[in-house]
Amino acid sequence: MIVDAHHHLWDPALADYPWMTDEVAAIRRRFGPDDLEPLLREHGIDGTVLVQARSSLDETRWLLELADAAPFVRGVVGWIDLTDPDAAGVLAELGGRRLVGIRHQVHDEPDPEWLLRPDVQRGIAAVGAAGLAYDFLVRARELPAALETARAQPGVRFVVDHLAKPPLRGGDMGAWAEGLESLAGLPNVTCKLSGLVTEADSSTWRKGGLFEFHRRAIEWFGPERCMFGSDWPICLLAAEYVEVLDLLLRALDDLGAAERAEVLGGTAARTYRLATEE
Repeated sequence: MIVDAHHHLWDPALADYPWMTDEVAAIRRRFGPDDLEPLLREHGIDGTVLVQARSSLDETRWLLELADAAPFVRGVVGWIDLTDPDAAGVLAELGGRRLVGIRHQVHDEPDPEWLLRPDVQRGIAAVGAAGLAYDFLVRARELPAALETARAQPGVRFVVDHLAKPPLRGGDMGAWAEGLESLAGLPNVTCKLSGLVTEADSSTWRKGGLFEFHRRAIEWFGPERCMFGSDWPICLLAAEYVEVLDLLLRALDDLGAAERAEVLGGTAARTYRLATEE
């Protein structure tokens, strides 16, 4: 089974997405299941994980409705207000077979230690108690807080999105590497091999080298704690779906069949507790 463990669907005509500025005008339109399904069929993708794109309970409910109508969506990573004293109740109301995780845009918070707030920690604990995974959307700045969070909550399954967005256009690569490698030392943390093409200079990423970041993550986490994600349609700002998939496959060249199977689907199915058949 091959799982695309990270993609989005949206419709700006129905809701406001604050991050959809003129810089991303090329993707500021509806992307629905009917747009993605032909790509999945063409490239042999068996199922997906649909991930939130704005901080909204309404969006989470909408994504769950889309998932119910799109058999290829095996799970939804939604959003809740982690600081809500009744986070557990909200999760119970949302809960069902399709809700598999929760995410918040932590790297957009002014406070690099936002994750460590007591109310946020309580919310993350509620996520774990509900049997869901929690996705870290962080950069190097927030990695220390992510590390402390994962250590403090060993019973929660954590997923690092987009390799914690290494500073591919310039920045402190050392801080990123140290932070992500430290997270890799915790058995309750997995990593998505996703999102790199839009972090790199779009005019130069095809010259090679990005797959080495995937290889580094695989070395740190092991294939059994790495998973593929396309980050479609955001990836379209820099690359087509097939190019993102080929980038990942190149990084798997040296792995055996069992290890490749883990990265391509096994890790996602296990971490998100996905249904393997419809």
